[in-house]
Amino acid sequence: MKEPTDARRNVPMNTVPVFRVTFPHLAIVVVLGAITVATAPLSGCGGGKPQARALPIPVTLGKVEQRTMPVSFHAIGHIDPISTVAVKARIGGELQKVWFVEGQVVSAGATVFTIDPRQYQAALRQAEAQLVKDQALLQKAESDVQRYSQLVKQDFVTKQDYDQTVANAAALRATVVYDQATIDDAKLQVAYCTITSPIEGRTGNLNVKAGNLIKADDLTLVTINQIRPIFASFSVPAQYLPAVLKKTADPIKVLATIPNSSAPPSAGTLSFVDNAVDTATSTVLLKATFVNQDESLWPGQFVDLSVILGEEPSRIVAPAPAVQTGQQGQYVFVVKSDNTVELRPVKVDRMDETDAVIAQGLSAGETVVTDGQLRLVPGASIVAKEGGAPGAGKP
Repeated sequence: MKEPTDARRNVPMNTVPVFRVTFPHLAIVVVLGAITVATAPLSGCGGGKPQARALPIPVTLGKVEQRTMPVSFHAIGHIDPISTVAVKARIGGELQKVWFVEGQVVSAGATVFTIDPRQYQAALRQAEAQLVKDQALLQKAESDVQRYSQLVKQDFVTKQDYDQTVANAAALRATVVYDQATIDDAKLQVAYCTITSPIEGRTGNLNVKAGNLIKADDLTLVTINQIRPIFASFSVPAQYLPAVLKKTADPIKVLATIPNSSAPPSAGTLSFVDNAVDTATSTVLLKATFVNQDESLWPGQFVDLSVILGEEPSRIVAPAPAVQTGQQGQYVFVVKSDNTVELRPVKVDRMDETDAVIAQGLSAGETVVTDGQLRLVPGASIVAKEGGAPGAGKP
């Protein structure tokens, strides 16, 4: 069958129409065709897989508690011995014997050194012999005085001879007193040959070994420090002085902690407040006394000190690392029952390295995030790391 044609152009009717438009100097041919648009199902618009739920964020947790909290301030101090003795020889001679081992604890009155005493013992015997001689002369002189006193009455001797006899007796009495003083000094020199410890304490480095010659009051033989009990000296700003002086009627407790040590703090009491404030630093010097029975505190050591001025009962306490600071103030992340977190503003009364006393915003028994806050946003799901609060944050 013959297809119909356009009579004007002799073109089949079912072919794509072509329109020719002629402009001066320009010919444009427009071809109209059918455009087929293929459509495909949109991904995610029904029938697609759901997105995976975000994994819980691992954090460390802590508990909010209600307990009695101390009112305190902190300072850095150093340990000083109660007494320090630099042992020196009071006489010269050969150091005959050392009676202790370096670092040994010696008691008060214990012998620590012996200096060769032989020359001093000889001097003592010489003085004693001189005393015996002069005492014999004195006895003779006193007898002469008694005899001459009778003779002068009878004019058998002159008054001048009698006076000379009396003078000789008086001189010999003085000589005997002098001899006795010489003996006492010689005994003292012999006693100085034995050096004893004036205090109970621990010996330091031995500066002179046995066998060496030493001079009187020259070199320090050893230094002895009394470390039981012991002092901690520290300076605090003068603003704390009124609170300290207000508590002087009762012993003020002081805790000393050795930095980077797991040992428990040592407990002592405040024993000294200086009588003036240092004008250069506006601080006042304090001293605390520690029994130090275990000798955990050592002279020259630096310690962290907490001065306890009192106690406040029933305070809300949170772990200090839980408190964060933002543009709107301080806040914490509180763990809810569904293991998500809530950002809650808090008001902190005071805070130290471990505890924060909360004035407003938390209640006892709540669980807070103490580590990992940087990854959290309100409503985030969390899971407790190993070592977190028991039973908290477990999905």
